Parts: sequence; structure tokens; C-alpha cells
Amino acid sequence: MPSVKGRASKILNEYGAAQSELIGKAVVLTDGKAGTVENVWLDEMHGLRISIKGHDGRWPVSTIKLVES
Repeated sequence: MPSVKGRASKILNEYGAAQSELIGKAVVLTDGKAGTVENVWLDEMHGLRISIKGHDGRWPVSTIKLVES
């Protein structure tokens, strides 16, 4: 069984990868909002959340419909 430190390290590595992959990319959300990802947060209740430049609020990463390639 992996150690707690090992599991925590994997989570933080994946969080860093998500930040690198999303920040600065243009996205479209399922509700039609579109813009550039400004920040990514790890929310203990909802998982990853993003903010979009020009829109107030934070949305679950699962609401991303399209990401700039």
C-alpha cells in the first residue's frame, strides 16, 4: 500500500500538471461562457475549479466543453 506522503505527492503533481495544461488556454464551458483560464484551485469539496478572465466566479473543471489545442 502506498504511503500517505506518496499519495499526497501524486495529487500535488497532478494538480501542477493541470495548472500547466490549463492556465492561459482558451476554454468554452458547458453553459456557454468562454475565455482564458486565469487560475486553477484545488477545492476540497468540488475538486479542481477554474476562473476565467472577464467572468466572476469559479467553475468545476468538469464543466469545460472545449480547450484550445
